[in-house]
Amino acid sequence: MCFSLVLVSFFSRSTLLFYKKSYAKRKGFNICKTLYSSQSNSVSSTTTQPLVRRSANYVPSLWSFDHIQSLPIKYKGNDYTSRRDSMMEAVKALIGNVRKPLTTLELIDDLQRLGIAYHFRYEISYLLEKIYHNFYHTHDKWNSMNLNLKALGFRLMRQHGYYVTEEIFCNFKDHIENLKPHLYEDMICMLNLYEASYHSFENESILDHVRDFTTIYLKDNFEYIPENLSSLVTHALELPLHWRVPRVEAIWYIEEYEKRNSMNPTMVELAKLDFNMVQAIHLEDLKHSSRWWRDICWEKKLSFARDRLVENLLWAVGINYLPHFSEERKTLLTVGALITTLDDVYDVYGTLDELYQFTDAINKWDINLVDELPDYMKICFHGFYNSMNHISYNALTQTGFFILPYLKKTWADLCNSYIVEVRWHHSGHTPTLEEYLENGYKSVGAPVILMHLSFLTSIGATEEILQGIEGAENIVRYSSLILRLADDLGTSSDEIARGDNPKSIQCYMHETGATEEEARKYIELLINKTWKKLNKARGGAKCRFLWEFSNGATNLARVAQFMYSNGDGYGRPDLIKSQVISLFFNPILAIE
Repeated sequence: MCFSLVLVSFFSRSTLLFYKKSYAKRKGFNICKTLYSSQSNSVSSTTTQPLVRRSANYVPSLWSFDHIQSLPIKYKGNDYTSRRDSMMEAVKALIGNVRKPLTTLELIDDLQRLGIAYHFRYEISYLLEKIYHNFYHTHDKWNSMNLNLKALGFRLMRQHGYYVTEEIFCNFKDHIENLKPHLYEDMICMLNLYEASYHSFENESILDHVRDFTTIYLKDNFEYIPENLSSLVTHALELPLHWRVPRVEAIWYIEEYEKRNSMNPTMVELAKLDFNMVQAIHLEDLKHSSRWWRDICWEKKLSFARDRLVENLLWAVGINYLPHFSEERKTLLTVGALITTLDDVYDVYGTLDELYQFTDAINKWDINLVDELPDYMKICFHGFYNSMNHISYNALTQTGFFILPYLKKTWADLCNSYIVEVRWHHSGHTPTLEEYLENGYKSVGAPVILMHLSFLTSIGATEEILQGIEGAENIVRYSSLILRLADDLGTSSDEIARGDNPKSIQCYMHETGATEEEARKYIELLINKTWKKLNKARGGAKCRFLWEFSNGATNLARVAQFMYSNGDGYGRPDLIKSQVISLFFNPILAIE
């Protein structure tokens, strides 16, 4: 079975008919019988009272169409390309001249964090393969290895799909007795150990001990840490590197790396120029998508919904920022905008009867079923319907593969998960945490994004490459769960205040009697555990296509933690405004 079919099997769950007939009985809901009667297929009203709809009072977009279209694009053209190519050759020579394994790994780490490693994919792959077989493949050299080499190598190997057992750290405490916090090399070692621990798999107890020990050690000895290292330690303790969005990390790390005495000027200049050139491509993506958004007219016709086009670009860039992914990025931006509007239709604006009929139309993919619905739903359905057909048509003409049946099913699954939450809201039902998450990892929209990503990533791949792939279901599930839980941590306070459904925090509080603080800590623990499961699922991705897909799915989880780390950065875009400006609108000051 090809990967796309594996995902379809995974995404295809209960139908709306099943929920209508059996869900209430199975879960013991005490809901008025009229909610499930045939009257739900009609939007006729027996009352003359005017219909009062809810409003989430979302703030308008911070970025108008005219503003986006007026933004200049500077860093494009042959002159910049020639400069970049020249610097790339110099860096390739630098890579070819390194000899020591630790120096090699440090160089690879710098290239990755600066955001330019993609230019040297083959060189890096060759070096990692060589170092892996010389040092990490067997136990022979572990006892004689420098602890810093173990830690940095373990992280980079696991990051690139090599399996290195946690047993490499079985005696790590024996190596740290003589470490001194005021020495740069010793603290780099502790920092690398800390970062390595976040690449652990489920049930890896040694790495749990490593994480606990290094976290306490770095915090307790922070005042002794060399000044030129303190910002790196603070940055890591706020959020580990493995959980950070690569593109956002590049902005921070370019400035950090430039301060080093040992920095390479060519690498700095290349990183700045490349960032600006790729940013220009992202801005072109945004201009193109903003024209689509204007033409679809949802900003005006569906004004109750969030207009988050620029923020959706952040999701798409977070998933894959590379230049060659431009067309795919625009598709993911479209998907994000559609999910946002549908979510607001179900969560805020639609009535129960309207939503039943709308969901029925989605399940049957029948545009005629919305004839009796109000104009806003006709506009929503037509815009959604046309967008999906357009995406499917492009895929058919480019690959010869007709993806519409699979897209129809995954979008139906999303709307079916929405209708479950609508019924919970109307009945006043608070589900158990398990019940909530089983539905919530789908209603957060991540499986839809990842279904589209699977087809976008598989363009050009043969059926043979896609056959026999394992682990895709877990990659989707765990990435989606992290998004769901991170979303709840950031948004639940605002959503509960405006009368929305209980989220994972409230479900856990209701089920266990925990305080909100205790519930939040538990959800954070679940995120940590789910990351370990995702790490292990990614480790099973062997072919190039599945590896690229798993990287995108992992990046989706990273963007979630970025978006909701300090509140609802999506609902209240002012929280991430400065990062958006840095990512898309303001080039890094480069050497001219």
